[in-house]
Amino acid sequence: MSPELVSSITIFVLALLVGFEVISKIPTTLHTPMMSGANSIHGVIVVGAMLVGGLSDNPLAYVLVFFAAAMAAMNVMGGYVVTNRMLEMFKKRPEPAGEASKKGGH
Repeated sequence: MSPELVSSITIFVLALLVGFEVISKIPTTLHTPMMSGANSIHGVIVVGAMLVGGLSDNPLAYVLVFFAAAMAAMNVMGGYVVTNRMLEMFKKRPEPAGEASKKGGH
């Protein structure tokens, strides 16, 4: 194995361990907001897929780039959908018309 491959594998394994430690320390109530924000970071992967697509020169590479960009775009949209649903939970619901008149006492 080349020294570059060993170095890359070492960095990958360390990133996995650090990521696991960070995620396992987050309280359950904060998992959804954290993950919806993290999913939007996949926009960087979409840009990377476009850059790799520009350098591709064979059909297999084009197919792989397409799938990478499609999956990353779905993840970005999913993050925004989850965030929107979370924010909707904090909005005050309008009261039905009959309920408002009963509270006012009129």
